[in-house]
Amino acid sequence: MQTHENSIYRHMLSIALDEARLGLAEGGIPIGAALFHKDGTLLSRGHNRRVQEGDPSIHGETDAFRRAGRQHSYRDLVMVTTLAPCWYCSGLVRQFQIGTLVVGESRNFPGGLDWLREHGTHVIDLDDQECTDMLARFILENPTVWNEDIGEPSLA
Repeated sequence: MQTHENSIYRHMLSIALDEARLGLAEGGIPIGAALFHKDGTLLSRGHNRRVQEGDPSIHGETDAFRRAGRQHSYRDLVMVTTLAPCWYCSGLVRQFQIGTLVVGESRNFPGGLDWLREHGTHVIDLDDQECTDMLARFILENPTVWNEDIGEPSLA
């Protein structure tokens, strides 16, 4: 049975999924993110544009974060991302004390979820099949690009 809260988070994830699909259509890594106020107001959205822009710092979470502009406080915000954030993006969540992190999946990449939980971030893993399948397919077809994204040595 789906709770009302879970339904809201799934709606938020749909925005991040749209961004992931856009990134994939642009020839990039299919990871999308969105930043919301806890009341559900969308502040911004973004996607991984490392390949498209040639900039290793444009992950989905950082793209959404930057597009939100300055905030007086981040504690009442919800970062939604299609994949558990890497250490770089986990650091962003912790540095700015974003109160809630919703992830579409953490099977393809576990990221820093335990670390964030240990430091007070409310983490929700929706274990979404579409998120999992989209990224698994990308990793299978583009292992070198994926390893570059997560800071691992190239398999080539």
